[in-house]
Amino acid sequence: MRLDTKTRILDEAEILFAERGFSDTSLRLITSRAEVNLASVNYHFGSKKELIRAVLERYLETFMPALDQALTHLLRTYQRPEMTQVFEAFVEPLLKLNGIREQGTTLFMQLLGRGYSDTQGHLRWYLITNYGPAIAKIGDAVRAAYPELPPSELFWRLHFTLGTVIFTMASQRALGEISDADFNESVDIEAVIRRVIPYIASGVSAPIPENLRMNTQKVQALKV
Repeated sequence: MRLDTKTRILDEAEILFAERGFSDTSLRLITSRAEVNLASVNYHFGSKKELIRAVLERYLETFMPALDQALTHLLRTYQRPEMTQVFEAFVEPLLKLNGIREQGTTLFMQLLGRGYSDTQGHLRWYLITNYGPAIAKIGDAVRAAYPELPPSELFWRLHFTLGTVIFTMASQRALGEISDADFNESVDIEAVIRRVIPYIASGVSAPIPENLRMNTQKVQALKV
């Protein structure tokens, strides 16, 4: 059964955006792959920015409510959760994305990474506007697990976490082939996610270096 025009555009756009990035993918290439005319993109989405948001929205409308629910349950259950528990809350919401399309989890993380590396400022506005409370809850959960962490250090550690996860997910197929060939270990996407959790949890919950601690104290003193 041939997919409708809008779905064909979305399907081809998300693959091209994930592979090439948002900036380096032209609407002409998307329409060529989808076998539609350029007017179809304008009719269904209005602009390239709106198409980018629509591609992400297919995943976000499933992922963000599921993550919000998981983090809410975590914060209600534990006054001070373990950092591993914070990141384990992401597992099921991420795996749900494979139900949207094959390799949906990997595609979503690649798209998210492109949103940062391509400096798509409108995506940050879009995410905060539409999913601000759920995004804020990520910080709430990390602070609950590590209340001594200064806001600036929280920002950097979550940024490094996102970079680690995006690289791992983007390289998942190659890493799986290496694991199978060199260690005789077959891994699926869930195994990869669960393997990276202890690593990022340890990084986020690492002690604050003394020089950063002193800088933070100086800034706080100046504010007072």
